[in-house]
Parts: sequence; C-alpha cells; structure tokens
Amino acid sequence: MSAPTEPLAVAVVFEPSSVLSSARAQCPYCGVGCGLELKPAAAALDATAYSADSWTVRGDRLHPSSLGQVCVKGATVAETLDRNRLSTPLWREQRDQPFEAISWERAFTILVERIQVIQAERGSGAIAMYGSGQFLTEDYYVANKLIKGALGTNNFDANSRLCMSSAVSGYKLSLGSDGPPCCYDDLDLAGTVLLIGTNTADCHPVLFQRLLKRKRHQKEALQIIVVDPRATATSAAADLHLAIRPGTDLVLLHGVGHLLLQLGAVDPERVAACADGFAELAALWAGWTPERVCALCGIEEEALRRLAALWAASSGVLSLWSMGVNQSVEGTATVAGIINLHLVTGQIGKPGAGPFSLTGQPNAMGGREAGGLAALLPGYRSIHEASHRAAIEQHWGFPPGAISARDGLSVWEQIEAMERGELGLWWVAATNPLVSLPSLDRVRQAVAQCPLVVLSEAYAGTETEAMAHLVLPAAQWSEKEGVMTNSERRVTLSHAFRQAPGEARPDWAIFAELGRRLGFSKQFAYGSAAEVYAEFASITAGRLCDHSGLSHALLAEHGPQQWPFPAGTAAGGGQPRLHTEGVYPTANGKARLLAQQPLGLAEPPDDGFPLVLTVGRYLGHWHTMTRTAHVERVCRSHPEPLLEIHPADASCCNLDEGALARVSSRRGELTVKVQITDRIRPGTVFLPMHWGAAQEQACEANRLMHALGCPISKQPELKAAAVRVERAEIAG
Repeated sequence: MSAPTEPLAVAVVFEPSSVLSSARAQCPYCGVGCGLELKPAAAALDATAYSADSWTVRGDRLHPSSLGQVCVKGATVAETLDRNRLSTPLWREQRDQPFEAISWERAFTILVERIQVIQAERGSGAIAMYGSGQFLTEDYYVANKLIKGALGTNNFDANSRLCMSSAVSGYKLSLGSDGPPCCYDDLDLAGTVLLIGTNTADCHPVLFQRLLKRKRHQKEALQIIVVDPRATATSAAADLHLAIRPGTDLVLLHGVGHLLLQLGAVDPERVAACADGFAELAALWAGWTPERVCALCGIEEEALRRLAALWAASSGVLSLWSMGVNQSVEGTATVAGIINLHLVTGQIGKPGAGPFSLTGQPNAMGGREAGGLAALLPGYRSIHEASHRAAIEQHWGFPPGAISARDGLSVWEQIEAMERGELGLWWVAATNPLVSLPSLDRVRQAVAQCPLVVLSEAYAGTETEAMAHLVLPAAQWSEKEGVMTNSERRVTLSHAFRQAPGEARPDWAIFAELGRRLGFSKQFAYGSAAEVYAEFASITAGRLCDHSGLSHALLAEHGPQQWPFPAGTAAGGGQPRLHTEGVYPTANGKARLLAQQPLGLAEPPDDGFPLVLTVGRYLGHWHTMTRTAHVERVCRSHPEPLLEIHPADASCCNLDEGALARVSSRRGELTVKVQITDRIRPGTVFLPMHWGAAQEQACEANRLMHALGCPISKQPELKAAAVRVERAEIAG
C-alpha cells in the first residue's frame, strides 16, 4: 500500500441554493424501477430546505417503464424521508456500551487505523463488506473499487445474493452472460405469460397491473399461467394456476419439456443451430413422464398437459420469475430449466417472448453491472478471468496483481468466517442482515465474534445497528445524485432534491474518502457522482451491459435509457431485447441447454417437522420495514404478521382462527397469530419476512430458515424449511 497522502475534501453533493420546481427519480423500492415525479408543496416554495411533508409524489408519466403508474410504497415514500434518520457518526468500543456521537474525522481515523492493523497482522482477507441493492450504481462501483482494488480482497458481497444470484448464474451458464433479454413492452405482446415463483401482484405490482389491464381489454389474446403453492392476488387473475408442492419447480419444467417433445413443438435441427446439449436434455426429459411429474408436484395431469399445450401453441411465451425460483438449492438449475424451454421452442430474442427475471430491489441490476457480488468485476467481468482482472486494474490505476484471483466470500461465507474468528472487520452498508439472513440466531452469534462491525445506514434503530461498533449516517436516494438500472435494463438518473439530514453523506463519498485516506488519492479523486458514473460507464465499453454512451447529462436531458447503449448511440436508441439474431456471447456463439436432475428441497418435511414453511412479502411493506414501518397507511393495511395455514393442517394442530401458534424448526421457534385459509396448499404454511426483533410485534421468520443454498449461485433456500406448528399456551 502506498504512503498516506493528504485526504481530499468530500464534495458537496446537493446544496439547496434555489427552490426546485420538481424532481424526477426512480422509486427506491422494487426492481420494477417506476419513475417518480416529486414536487414541493405550495407552503414550501419559499423555503431553502424541505421536510418530508414538503413533497408530494406521483408517478412520472414520462418514464417509459411505468408510464405514470405507482404502487402504495412509491406513493408514500415521501413520508419516510425524515423519520428515524441517522444524522451523525456513532461509536462504541464494546456492544454493552451506549453509542456516543463522534466526528467524521474520528470515524475515518478509526477505520484507517483498524484496516491498517488488520492488513499488517492478518491480511486483507480478514476484511469483508456486505452491500445492497439499495445502493446507487455509483455507490456500488466505488465500494468495489475500494474493496477489490485498493484493499485487494474480493470479499464484497451484497444482499442481491439473497435476491437474484441464481438468475445471474442461470443466464451466464445458459446464454453466456448475465442480462435479462426481455423488456416490459413484451407484457403487451406475449400470447402466454408464465409467472413461476413470483407473487407479482404483491412484489411487482405496477407490472402486474399492466398485465391485468391488457387481460381486461384482450381477454382471449393473453393466457396467464401461475405456478405457486399459494393462491394469491396473482393467481386470482390466472387462466391456469398450478399449486405445486414447494421444491418441485424443476420437476414441473422437465414435465413440460417431455410434453413439448411429444407434441412435436421442438425442431431438433433448428435447436442445434442455436444451442448445444439438446440430445442430453431430450434424454433427460424422456424420463419425466406426466404421471411421474404430477405425482411429485401434487397436481392434476390435465393441468400439466394444458400448460404444455398453451406453450406449444403460443406465438409468444414470456416467463417471469423471482424469489420463488431463485431462493432454492436448485435455483440455478431451475433458471436454466426455464431458459431450456425458451431455447428449444424459439421463444427468445423476439417481441413478446423470453425468460425474464424480475429483480427484487431497485438497483440489483446496477449492482450486477458494477461488479456487486464476490465473484464479479464491473462490466459483467469475472474475478476468475486473468484478462478481466488485468483490464480492471489498468482502468482503475492499480498495479498488476492488485485484484486478487482468490474467490471472495459470499455473505454466508462471511458469516462462517466470523464463526471461525477469521474476520477482523465486517462492514454492512444499506441493508439489515440481522433480519434478512437465514438462521438468525447463528448469525447473531457469529457477528458477536467480529471485533469491528461497521454499519453505513440511513435509518436508526435497526437490528443490525444493535450489533455494530461504528455507525455511519448515510444519505439516501433523495439526497444524492446517481443512477439505478431496473429489471428491463433501463437506466434512470435519480436527482437529489433535498438536503441530507445532519452530517449524513452518500455511500460513494464515504468509500472514496476512505480510499484517499488509505493512500489512493488519485484513484478516488472524485468531485461528484457524475464523475464516478463516467468512469464506470467507460469501463463497460464493448461489454454486453454497455453504458459507454450514457452520462448523467444525457440522462438528465433525455430521460431513462436502456442498455446496451454504446458510445455514439442517439437518445432512445438503446436495445430493448437481447439475442435477437440468435447469437450468444459464448465461444461458439451458441447457447447451452443444461440437463440437470431435480434435487428437491434441502430440508424436506418429516415426522418431527411435517410442514414446509415458505416466506415472502406483503404488498405494502418493504424488506425489513426500515422505511415502511413509519408509514401509517401501510401499517393500517398490514398491522401484524400472520401465519397462513390450510384448514386441514389447522385442525391437526388444534388451531382456531386468530389463535397463537408456536412455529418451530431445527433452528428456533417463534409465536405468531394464525390465519386459516384455503389459499395455501395442505402441508405448507406461510409467514411474511418483514418483522424483525426491533418491531413491536417481532416475528423473525428467518430464524427458522436454514442456510443451505444453491452450490452454483450460493443463494440460500429462503423459500422452504421444515417446521412444526402447535397451539401456543398463553401464560398466566
């Protein structure tokens, strides 16, 4: 490491020197990436700074992804801006001590000294960061440059590991690169839409409303198929609902493949021209007969045959999936299973067709582009490729070999490293893993062993803050300029339209200041987020996720744009679909058909734990409720967590409507109120994942979930764990 130099001052990112007439931004909630238009209330027009109540929010009619639509979370986001915010750095030596407010100067001194000691005594591999899909791309990019470049460890992972890493792995294995090949306009063009492992109505509501609107006006032109163990608002709109057993998604897909071959819907010669591996896949499918598939999935054979017939007859099939597919020990295999069906029937690279992963977070896509997982580098590059590391080292201005060739730690591997006493510093930014990770009791015990836990966060009082030593107040999306990429690869510039509270700073600016203080002044000499984005965009030139023709200025003038957007592209000239010529970014230009036998659940039910617990979202709440817990309208709609259980199971467990149930797994137990409903299939129960220990009605669903995950994507199987449900005895 070079000798420390005089640090540069952190740039002023937003200064409300004049009153804004309006501001545009991408919604900071789900991966749909809706456009928002924010206007100051009339009473605030003479003010120089705005409170949360000074802003009104509506959908941005000029945003091409959402066309003015907005859900309840986006509509109420202004109510979250000022509530419960962190405004100054906080520090304590020991967790049993109260926090004290400190200066940024002292905070950076602590970080520099601790990092230098750890590097000298244990090496950079003892440092790890866990980031977030709530980062702007600029935050992601500078964090990766700091950890992987300046510190020389690949121990940067993000909560996108819990969200879409199986989709990344599946796209790369099957199509040669990450990158959803579809766009939202395909919802208006598809003849058949398959929704598998996604409760789109609750988790991506604006997209679902677009689908419903079309269904109302073109009832016969659109067939909606839903695959989900629960009956939801999504399945209520379906022409066909297959309530399969949890863990049988890949079995179902193989059964569809078997029938497509039987129906003559596959042309082997055409398939061979664009994809390798058909003979092996056809041989695998031959064994997955309708009888075998339906027995395992727990569905009627007629439903499976109808699904296959709709696929075979449709002019355009669009498959949408989310956590129900990705969060599985066979997540990557299931994603590949979906893509297999599209490849063999030619349902990819054309309007109204394709395999379309819906991301759960606002900038999970941007994180993938910026290298925001342990094995990634910016521009859809890999740490495993020497040429990729060399290109990034040169671009970043670090010497050859600065980027390690060693695998970085995924988030669960970071937890395991803390258990072994191998991490000296764990830095969490813009996320709340002490609610969102599986096996939470084990996570707490591991984190308690880490000598220095740093938290960069906008909101006070989170469950992760309770485990932290150093807390850094972060400016959030409304208070800093930067871009986000939504699920259809559309890049939106989010404007800063209010002053950050107190001493809060943008994440990218915090990382850059630390980089300068560690002696890398030249590499982190950014004066604005626009400069950060310009450097990132140039690094993507010639890659599939090419941003090189984009800039803050272009996005501000012309609005959101889709990549690939190479230098020289005119505004509006981005590419809405990928792989339109049937050529893929592989060595021979062909896609790969992957033949993988289903594994089933990592933890199937048994006599001791006879039910399968699955978890998910409520429409109004967001992740771990750091924002939405403060929105009265949302809390009225979702006042408490409820255990959904089928009447037959409720009877066996001696449960009445509204009773308290004790739900136990091999890892822990919790008590929750019961909701008896036939919307969930027998043998399966459901809990929302939002309520953590900091909430008044604590219901830590992830305490019950195991940490086993997909061996390829390393995404935990957060959708299924074996549990026992009993009537809870009320004390006293």
